Amino acid sequence: MASPKTKRVYTLYRVSTKGQVEKNDIPMQKIRCREFAESQGWEIIKEVSELGVSGFKVSAKDRDAIQEIQQDAALGKFDILLVFMFDRLGRREDETPFVVEWFVRNGIEVWSTEEGQQRIENHTDKLMNYIRYWQASGESIKTSIRTKTRLSQIVQEGRFRGGVAPYGYHLEKQGRFNKRGHEVSEIVIDEQEAAVVRLIFDKYVNEGFGAQRLIRFLMEKGIYNRKGTNFTNTTLIKMVKNIAYTGVLRSGDAQSEIIPELQIISVDQYNRAQEICASRTNDLSNVPLNTRSKVLINGLAYCAHCGSKLVLSTNGSTKYTKRQIRYICHNRVRHPQDCDGQAGYASSIIDPLINKVVMKLFENIKAAPRDDVIQSQYDEQVRLSNAVLKHSIENHTEKTKELELYKSEVKNVIAGNSKFSMEILNELISESKEQIDTLDELIKNTKADIEGFGQVKTQVVKRYNDVMTWADMYEECSMEAKKMVISQLFSRVRIGKDYTVEIDMNVSYDMFHNGMDDTPLKAEVKANGVSAA
Repeated sequence: MASPKTKRVYTLYRVSTKGQVEKNDIPMQKIRCREFAESQGWEIIKEVSELGVSGFKVSAKDRDAIQEIQQDAALGKFDILLVFMFDRLGRREDETPFVVEWFVRNGIEVWSTEEGQQRIENHTDKLMNYIRYWQASGESIKTSIRTKTRLSQIVQEGRFRGGVAPYGYHLEKQGRFNKRGHEVSEIVIDEQEAAVVRLIFDKYVNEGFGAQRLIRFLMEKGIYNRKGTNFTNTTLIKMVKNIAYTGVLRSGDAQSEIIPELQIISVDQYNRAQEICASRTNDLSNVPLNTRSKVLINGLAYCAHCGSKLVLSTNGSTKYTKRQIRYICHNRVRHPQDCDGQAGYASSIIDPLINKVVMKLFENIKAAPRDDVIQSQYDEQVRLSNAVLKHSIENHTEKTKELELYKSEVKNVIAGNSKFSMEILNELISESKEQIDTLDELIKNTKADIEGFGQVKTQVVKRYNDVMTWADMYEECSMEAKKMVISQLFSRVRIGKDYTVEIDMNVSYDMFHNGMDDTPLKAEVKANGVSAA
């Protein structure tokens, strides 16, 4: 026990980074504080340590050690708070000075083994207290900037910034050494994990699996994370959003070029996954929220008569009949006066019809020489725009000369040697300026159009290639994949009496088939089958 005259001391030791934790910097602070307390004749009655806690990023109110020490200070359990250096208390200029002042005003002396006692006896003491933590905060900001800049440079050089390798990769040493002579680890593809990453993206993009369904699927297949436990919803979403799988290293806003030896999935597949993720989050697209139902157009089907969305219903199976799935118009069932259509439509009739319409669409698109059509359309657009640009530039030159001529005539008007009055000349100058401004805008827009045509062509070619991929895979793919393809082709399917179907297309015929227009594709069920027009 401390004698009545011996001052009771609490010490606080803190390290902010993982590296400091691994190097165990705490003993150095502890040894110095113990030596200092002994030299002053004090007795240390409690030592508090914080490992891996940033004094700049973490507020005092969120630091358990500070809260614990403040509570004991309020109860009078100690007399002195001792730290190795004052920045162990924190590095926030908007907070830490007031934490120190709180201790002092509550009868606790605040000491540093290297900087002495911090007093709050006058205005100068308060200013020095603030300046100390203002400087510490500035050093933290500078350190953060230097660290972020260096990490950005590292990834832009195509090297791993450090830390834990994402799932799908592992670290291995390949003979490269840093400036300190330590061999560093390189990130490489882990083929076993990469196969799981490809499976996750395939199910997410091509078959519409959501995170929860992916979790169940992976559990059924006996696929687990590195810890040997089930993947979580959050982990799977982070994986789907991780651009690293395209072979791109990133640190903050900085990123590398694509590194082929680190690429697990294609950029197109990654971009499609981001579109699906965003559309599901914001409900801005016709991407199916799930693809588990055993019908093709759930979520796309609408009543052609009242516009209500059709929902699924089933007839219970009996000894003599099988279970039947139907698209039902609830508006017709509940409010028959508001809808003159049918109450329901059998999926056994609708789905084969949709399948035949899709196959007919693919057949029509395949029938035309696509590369020639796309290129000729692009060339024609560029030719017309260049003609407009040339004519606009010629007019601009002519109008500019006219304006200069009118301006030069002003001197003659002033001298009384012009056939124009000042009023007429001002009108001519004003009119020329307006025409030149209009031509400036036209030239600017036309140049932008010409530059944009190349991007449009690229998008059209990509869209066409997507459709061709779907066409090749459609007949043999799973029900889930069929639904994802249909969600890309169709935006809405309206079903009416006698199974008349009208489809709004996402794919423009003009884009793919010469001579075809953008009107919705229509299909009808007839006695002898299906026709599409």
